[in-house]
Amino acid sequence: MATSSKDLDSKGGVNIEISKTVGKKLAEKAIASGINTIVFDRNGYLYHGNIKALAEGAREGGLKF
Repeated sequence: MATSSKDLDSKGGVNIEISKTVGKKLAEKAIASGINTIVFDRNGYLYHGNIKALAEGAREGGLKF
């Protein structure tokens, strides 16, 4: 299962907002597939900026970390 900013209808915008929206969309797809709990591996990236926004969007979408 995957999603990206290319799946969204919006053109341009602030990257943080786009990352948060991608996180919400990912949560929708995961929950529709029966996945409610995930492990979020940052792969060494700091937890700030786009990474943080994506995680917050996924949490708002209903995923549990």
